[in-house]
Amino acid sequence: MESHPLPTDIQLHQQSRVLEIAYDDGARFYLPAEYLRVYSPSAEVRGHSPDEAVLQVGKEQVNIRDLQPIGRYALKIFFDDGHKSGLYDWSYLYKLGRGWQPLWLDYLSRLRDAGRERQGPDPFEVLKAAGKPPSLLPH
Repeated sequence: MESHPLPTDIQLHQQSRVLEIAYDDGARFYLPAEYLRVYSPSAEVRGHSPDEAVLQVGKEQVNIRDLQPIGRYALKIFFDDGHKSGLYDWSYLYKLGRGWQPLWLDYLSRLRDAGRERQGPDPFEVLKAAGKPPSLLPH
């Protein structure tokens, strides 16, 4: 059986709109609410196949209203735009943390391809400027 890192600490920073999550392997991730919202694992966002995925636009100001643990394997995230479907299991959150850069660049590329543009500062640049690298990985 394959072992996956498990969270040891989860903190919601509503003012900065960031979910901070630390794992038992030493990894720590700072995940902006916008990023979590546009990569929601819900069928509403991902569809039932890649062809059915719905590009999320206008989520720059979205925040997380609440978190609800689901058993010992996931979080349900309640966003202030009403979105609350999709369970973020620990391995998916870890994947989002580890792969934030290519995933975020892919999202920005898909926005451009659709003729859309984000408004406001890049949330990952804001994190870095605040001295919080989006991803701290174990050595």
